Amino acid sequence: MSASSLGNITSLSGRRWVWREAEERIGLGIAQRLGVPEILGRMLAARGVGLEAAQDFLNPTLRALLPDPSVLVDMDAAAERLAQAVRRGETVAVFGDYDVDGACSAAVMTLLLRGLGCRVLTHVPDRLTEGYGPNLPALQALAADGASLIVCVDCGTAAGAVLAGMAGRADIVVLDHHKSEGPPPDVVATVNPNRLDCQSGLGHLCAGAIAFLTAIAVVRALRRAGYFAGRAEPDLLALLDLVALSSVCDVMPLVGLNRAFVHQGLKILGQRRRPGLAALMDAAGVKERPSAMTLGFALGPRINAGGRIGDSGMGLRLLLTEDEVEARALAQTLDSVNRQRQMVEADMLADALEQAEAQLAAGHAAVLVAGAAWHPGVVGIVAGRIKEKFNRPACVAGIIDGLAKGSGRSITGLDLGAAVIAARQLGILATGGGHAMAAGFSLPEGGLAEFHAFLDERLAAARSYPSAADLLVEGSVAVPGCTVAFAEQLARLAPFGAGNDEPTLVLPRVRVVRADRIGKEGATVRAFLEGEGGGQRIKAVMFRAKDGPVAEALLQPRGAPLHLAGHVRVEEWNGNISANFIIQDAALI
Repeated sequence: MSASSLGNITSLSGRRWVWREAEERIGLGIAQRLGVPEILGRMLAARGVGLEAAQDFLNPTLRALLPDPSVLVDMDAAAERLAQAVRRGETVAVFGDYDVDGACSAAVMTLLLRGLGCRVLTHVPDRLTEGYGPNLPALQALAADGASLIVCVDCGTAAGAVLAGMAGRADIVVLDHHKSEGPPPDVVATVNPNRLDCQSGLGHLCAGAIAFLTAIAVVRALRRAGYFAGRAEPDLLALLDLVALSSVCDVMPLVGLNRAFVHQGLKILGQRRRPGLAALMDAAGVKERPSAMTLGFALGPRINAGGRIGDSGMGLRLLLTEDEVEARALAQTLDSVNRQRQMVEADMLADALEQAEAQLAAGHAAVLVAGAAWHPGVVGIVAGRIKEKFNRPACVAGIIDGLAKGSGRSITGLDLGAAVIAARQLGILATGGGHAMAAGFSLPEGGLAEFHAFLDERLAAARSYPSAADLLVEGSVAVPGCTVAFAEQLARLAPFGAGNDEPTLVLPRVRVVRADRIGKEGATVRAFLEGEGGGQRIKAVMFRAKDGPVAEALLQPRGAPLHLAGHVRVEEWNGNISANFIIQDAALI
């Protein structure tokens, strides 16, 4: 069935199903050249993949996609100073951040330098007492403990004034990816593809990826200096599980080099080489072959939980440990802290959603909600939930001692980071920064109304957005076409994530033969479907389907026929392999 025969659809959830257009000629050419189904060729073309790039997209390798690290400004200077530290046997400190990217990039540099013989100190700031980025007391303590070189990872670009205070006490190298508003700090090197004078074209990389490219450059510098004569070179590929984890959890677009990092990193993760990640997969109940979803939904939230409401350095310790007993203990603690985080989030979310609904009913373009003592480590997650529910930019702040500290999430097409930076520059905010889709800020409690009015003005276009985000659909498939072979072909587009969504297909004119609720608190609906004319059936599931019109429609066996939108995936259970349909939405015919 073609897209045109179905036309535009508005679903039971209020979402419009919008067909992703593709250049048919390019799609057909890709299918013929690579010997793949035509629908797969069309999907590649719709993702902007050309004929020459299609092979590398389906089989992303570092050999084909890895750039020369020297294309990054200051990379050669950074690599030479780090190589010098190795040759001299210096003590090096790694200053990280409390999120997954910060932990992974810190782990990459720590493992590299320790493997090369350096004594390495690490510091991850406490979110509540130190905040984000380098602070002078922590840096001075590292220098006092013997560090002659400090490497700031996933932070430092905007900390020029703080880093200047270390002049004469320790050299500084910054490995970062956050956007810069002005000149880089006056340090040995600032390697950041998003600094204003860097033309590398690698601005889509996270700090973990920048740290990995730095590791390559350091090993190359040591090789050129003859350091490895009689010594074994480090196995840098073994670090790719960390790079994959940071790329997915920092929501980097899974295109180009990032695809290669995640594709290859998942292979390393599947080998369970790293005790901490193996233990964390066990704690999270991950039994299947790891995927990008494993990184983003099982491992990432648990590592983040330490920095959000627990011990900020716990995630890094988990990634660094080689002791399986310690790894299990840390993994179990992080799993427990993550459950606490979920409870804290649930307590905040109900109140935040109520405030958001009232604000939107009053005509606000953007949401800005706040609560006394709301935990600053959870406000970003709650902002994301509000954004998803209402399809509006959302900012959430916790108020402690008269100061509101918060985080925001935006929707495609509206640059929240630019709005927050502008508010800070106008004196509305005490602090603020971010990028198009996410931002952080702080201000006195009394200034919240002014900030909200500013957001409404800057993000006024949000009022014209639909109340639910459009669902991008890439094709349709009948029930008999939902085979294991077809699902395996679609899986060749993985890893899925930001910039490369899992294909959403329409299963047209199906009836629910049988349906029930399963899982914790019955939050998952399981249904058995048949197409027009009966015959072959397929199992389908819908997650997070507690209430609402979609769940109601599915739970009416032999009710009205439906169009369903979702994903076709392979499922392996008790040795049996089948194709399942993962329901995202439904529409009445």
